[in-house]
Amino acid sequence: MKKFLKVMCLCLLVLSVVLTSCTPRSTTTAAPERLTLWVYDEHRLGALNALARQFEAEFGVAVDISMVDLQQIRTQFLLSAGGADSADLAIIPHDNIGPMVENSTIMEVNLGNKAGNFLQSSIDAFFMDGKLWGMPLSVENIGFFYNTQLIPNPPETWQEALAITERLKREGRIDYLMAFPDHLYYMYPIFDAFGASIFGRKPDGSLDGRNVLLAEPAFVQALEMITNLVRSGLIPPNFDYDEACVLFESGRAPFIHQGPWALDRFRVSGVPYAVTKFPGLEPGKPGSPFFGVQGLIINNSSPRRLLAQTFATEFLAREENMRALHNADQRPSAWRTIFEGGGDKDAQGFNAAGPTAVPMPNVPQMGYVWEAVGNAISLSFAGTSTPAAALQTAKTQVETMSN
Repeated sequence: MKKFLKVMCLCLLVLSVVLTSCTPRSTTTAAPERLTLWVYDEHRLGALNALARQFEAEFGVAVDISMVDLQQIRTQFLLSAGGADSADLAIIPHDNIGPMVENSTIMEVNLGNKAGNFLQSSIDAFFMDGKLWGMPLSVENIGFFYNTQLIPNPPETWQEALAITERLKREGRIDYLMAFPDHLYYMYPIFDAFGASIFGRKPDGSLDGRNVLLAEPAFVQALEMITNLVRSGLIPPNFDYDEACVLFESGRAPFIHQGPWALDRFRVSGVPYAVTKFPGLEPGKPGSPFFGVQGLIINNSSPRRLLAQTFATEFLAREENMRALHNADQRPSAWRTIFEGGGDKDAQGFNAAGPTAVPMPNVPQMGYVWEAVGNAISLSFAGTSTPAAALQTAKTQVETMSN
């Protein structure tokens, strides 16, 4: 029996060799693996395409990069559950990840020993439920602009800023302290100076979207101060982006809270300005703005997700490649040594305002906060509600809509 089995195995082996030798061999080479990357703005597009060619030469994997509207990126990653209708990777602002994490459409990112090369605040921005969900690329925050002709040295405290404003107004040189281009986002450094937070935190340090703190004393006290400035005529009660900028550009207001996106118009206007950190309630304790981070997310359902992780953390996460992206975009880099390397005086001013900046909340409940708090601020300014009552209503609205 053993002899028979041995003969059968030998026959099968011979047959296999014959069939293999008779099978025509393909003369074509298999197509290389390809990754797809979606980006929603064009600033880094040229640099990314150049880096994609470098990645293909080094790793043998092509990267196809497409411009896709941010709303479409969000929709595709959610509706298709991160599947075939989504890219392998995408660049998005960090505060968009909440619903994606809840629906498991993006993959946890492991930076390994490279984590220390990134600003801690940029990592915190993509941190949720105890895990990291994106690789930071760049950061941005607003800064405190002041008219250098009217004010040679910026105030360290809001009390000092008010004293300067009241003196300049008595002299007939200005009309207002400032005007706000919009509600919560531009006002947040004042709320932060009072110690306000929008949400509480879980034991792991990540935000707890169900613990809404909008009606806490710190929030109320900050809104009371701002409302009193409106009633005293030092801040206009309306919110209009262009009007707020014109007041600063014309010298009718010595201060404004603004971001890098306003630099071109301020330079064209000729207003003498500088950018620095925000005043606080005490010297040496500045208020902090919101902090936005753009970074790479990875499609959790992609069959190429490990290759996508390699592209992000093994290739892009090199100082020379992060610098190439920074040079193309000019947003401050999330890579620590590039961020600390400075830049022009405006970049240095924004950086001075940024070290203690608060990452924009990335929990899904934040989507309800903007309108609720905006309404509360408007009601308080109009005098139809007290700051405390208006913020309590905002808290209730966020909690109700979140359930």
